[in-house]
Amino acid sequence: MTDYRNPVPTVDIIIETGDNKILLIKRKNPPYGWAIPGGFVDYGESLKNAAIREAKEETSLKVELVEQFFTYSEPKRDPRQHTISTVFIAKIRSGRPKAADDAKEIISIDEDNLPDPIVFDHRKIISDYFRYKKTGIKKKLE
Repeated sequence: MTDYRNPVPTVDIIIETGDNKILLIKRKNPPYGWAIPGGFVDYGESLKNAAIREAKEETSLKVELVEQFFTYSEPKRDPRQHTISTVFIAKIRSGRPKAADDAKEIISIDEDNLPDPIVFDHRKIISDYFRYKKTGIKKKLE
């Protein structure tokens, strides 16, 4: 029998809070640091539903997905395993930001006050997002 190894699908959600700010969570689990809310897609779950679920679990917010931003697939983007993340941009529908589940803290940031460390490839994703918001030009395939 052949052993197949495939990348694991994940979602990340850039939650806009207004005034050109987005939410970041501080992770409870390794790798430790700041991250865009997100996580693994469950078997039988769509990317859209996974993004809405992960946003709720980690930030206590109900969100509305505004658009699919980009998919990041660099094999070393996650030190734990090869993941492929589809990133969504969302706005808050209801609730107040409160860290929950895998998140131990939550902050609202703009591009001029990024905390350290930012884990995975999220610093690049954040940079791509703020560039897109300024120029309207999405990231190009590399």
